[in-house]
Amino acid sequence: MVIDIHAHIIVPEITREAAPADEWRPKVSWENGKQFVEFGGKRISSPVREFVDIGTILTEQDRAGVDVVVLTPWSSLFRYDADLETSVQANRIQNDALARMVAGYGQRVAALGTVPLQDSNAAVAELKRLLNELGLLGVEIGTNVNGTYLGDPQFRPFWAAAEELGAFIEIHPVPGVGGPVKREYYLWNAYANPAETALTAAHMIMSGLLEEYPNLKICLFHAGGHLPYQIGRLDRAFEVRPEARQKISAPPSTYLKKFYFDTVTHSGLALSYLIDLVGFEQVMLGSDYPFDMGYERPAELVEQLPDLSQAGKQAILGGNARRLLKLNL
Repeated sequence: MVIDIHAHIIVPEITREAAPADEWRPKVSWENGKQFVEFGGKRISSPVREFVDIGTILTEQDRAGVDVVVLTPWSSLFRYDADLETSVQANRIQNDALARMVAGYGQRVAALGTVPLQDSNAAVAELKRLLNELGLLGVEIGTNVNGTYLGDPQFRPFWAAAEELGAFIEIHPVPGVGGPVKREYYLWNAYANPAETALTAAHMIMSGLLEEYPNLKICLFHAGGHLPYQIGRLDRAFEVRPEARQKISAPPSTYLKKFYFDTVTHSGLALSYLIDLVGFEQVMLGSDYPFDMGYERPAELVEQLPDLSQAGKQAILGGNARRLLKLNL
């Protein structure tokens, strides 16, 4: 069974069409066979496949060879920059809509929601609601919240609740590192996004978060960004610099296997290295649907790895997700 744990959707209920007076909402349209999303004063074309209609999305998943898709919101709709009332409203609209999709499509669709992480009390309240009332599996969150990274003390109430409730947490990059240069050559996506994931994951490790809450279930998108390939440098900092040892009692690499990772590397060598580093039990299939930097057939890279056992391939393709998300398939 093939389970895609990294796929995005703009639910129809959050679009401009659903409430034309709310100018902050995204407008999605197709022109001459190309999809455009107007949002935040920009018009983007990077979502190259259907972004809104669940029926068409599932048709696309059939073509991709995916049996079960785990849907998450588009990261631009986390709404961390909005006032709290607007953010809570946007989160609830998306969570409620995702829950209806799960209910309507049986075993074919699972979903993670979103929370207003800029306010820990509100985030915990919405986390409890979407888990306990809506039946969603957890949440997708950004790498930073208005410039504050995820190891910061302000997020400890959220992490405590996530561990207690057994929520599955997926971390997706939002704008942060890179400065003006990332506007050139598509570097904001090709380079800065994975760098952003690496930065927040390193911050989480060094801040002691994973030592304080050892049972968190956290998945880093884009195969952990640059983190797995620079973990030795963090260990070196721990060895030689007292400030790198302030919050943790063991080298950073000790905590690396507390994360889970998707397969979005676009390199068999890089994916093989990641699997060798953390074990196939920590890796799950992802496509980054519907974006141009994703996979059209995400299972192919895994199936073509020459040194991975059949058991390892089956675990990555679906077994690990089925176990971690407790999917009754």
